Amino acid sequence: MITVQTQIDIAAPIELCFDLARDIDIHSATVWKHTREKAVAGVTSGLILAGETVTFEATHFLVRQRLTSEIVQMERPYVFVDRMLRGAFKSMQHTHEFQAVGGVTRMTDTLQFAAPFGLLGLAAERLVLAKYMRRFVEDRNRALKRIAERGGAAREADLKR
Repeated sequence: MITVQTQIDIAAPIELCFDLARDIDIHSATVWKHTREKAVAGVTSGLILAGETVTFEATHFLVRQRLTSEIVQMERPYVFVDRMLRGAFKSMQHTHEFQAVGGVTRMTDTLQFAAPFGLLGLAAERLVLAKYMRRFVEDRNRALKRIAERGGAAREADLKR
């Protein structure tokens, strides 16, 4: 199992950052465009809540795939946790934490995942997936930061990019 942890400071209120991070439309608008990621089942738009599921369809490593996650914990505006129910990984859990620190919101993501396929999967985790997943989360968080620091304004424009 691999753990990837990232952290970013956002000059925006904690409540706004929390809600943007769990907004399905914002999620789709802030991930890499080449993945063509979109929500196709469960909650497909707006804010996801505890106990709800979402299925995203995306292309990673030239393979179109689906990943279904459930929000298994939510304490607004401090933490929410999503856990993979079905998908390409053997297991995956993503903890999103928010802390007000000196006038900014510190957003910390902890992504824990394990690849299938035994030793081959273990090699893939260490050689490829850890770096790929870190870049994926960091890039998405920088895009979310830009939206949050504009006060969540221009949301429609953000969704169309």
